[in-house]
Amino acid sequence: MIAPNTTDVETIVEVVTREVLVALQEAHNRETNPPGSTCKVECAHGLCVKTCFDRVGEVVSAGAERLTSTLGTIPHDLNMAGLIDHTLLKPDATHDQIAQLCFEARKYNFATVCINPTHVKLCAELLKGSSVKVCTVIGFPLGATSPEVKIFETQNAIQNGASEIDMVINIGALKARDLELVARDIHGVVLAGHAAGALVKVIIETALLNEEEKVLACLLAKEAGADYVKTSTGFSGGGATVEDITLMRKTVGPNIGVKASGGIRTREDAEKMVAAGASRIGASAGVKILQAGETTTQTAPAVAPVKSY
Repeated sequence: MIAPNTTDVETIVEVVTREVLVALQEAHNRETNPPGSTCKVECAHGLCVKTCFDRVGEVVSAGAERLTSTLGTIPHDLNMAGLIDHTLLKPDATHDQIAQLCFEARKYNFATVCINPTHVKLCAELLKGSSVKVCTVIGFPLGATSPEVKIFETQNAIQNGASEIDMVINIGALKARDLELVARDIHGVVLAGHAAGALVKVIIETALLNEEEKVLACLLAKEAGADYVKTSTGFSGGGATVEDITLMRKTVGPNIGVKASGGIRTREDAEKMVAAGASRIGASAGVKILQAGETTTQTAPAVAPVKSY
């Protein structure tokens, strides 16, 4: 008889642990749920978060409590170009630079271009007929606008041609443990995005959070129905790290995406993030990353230094 692979056994144990914790927590909270509400519970790294929604899908409460557990792994997709959101979020980006970004995205078949909302319509026109999608950012880069403004931004971006939405959470509210506001903030954008068939990625801004706050943010995003959690804007003094990607992947489990963004400048950086559990890479150095993986003997064209955004 062949002995089972240790990694497979650990994965099975972690998945079962997650399901047991969630079932126990749901049973514990049934009697305390708001009348007429539907509640979701997610547990990871010693924390359980419960978010309750009313009959029309609005958040009515959210809270967290400590438990004990370790969770989650995911397989890796190594098709690097298809993992990259080719990014240009500089405040001084011109139409010519945006057009160049779209040209490169078509040439290398990146997953998306990721740009500020003002450029969405231009990118949608330039990428028409290609497989490259248009991604934009909401509440960017501070996350401090109201939930209602973020919903409007989302709807406007989709009307202009965006099909992927990267929204910044209300970071101050998370740090103040106003979890209901954070949940409403995310859920509003998710509802607006999903109503139009758009993917929603939630930027938690890891550089500003401690480990417990990172776990809380990921669990809230998962409960709100987000498609991805994402590390960073690139504007807050830090970007993606292998440690954060590992933590985020273990927290959300295998069924939603994890986007590593901020400071990824080399092929080695990108591969480390994918190995840690990232399923999407946000980078302004996408062309450089792909050229580093080419086996041709030709010298790759020089690429100017890039910032993390």
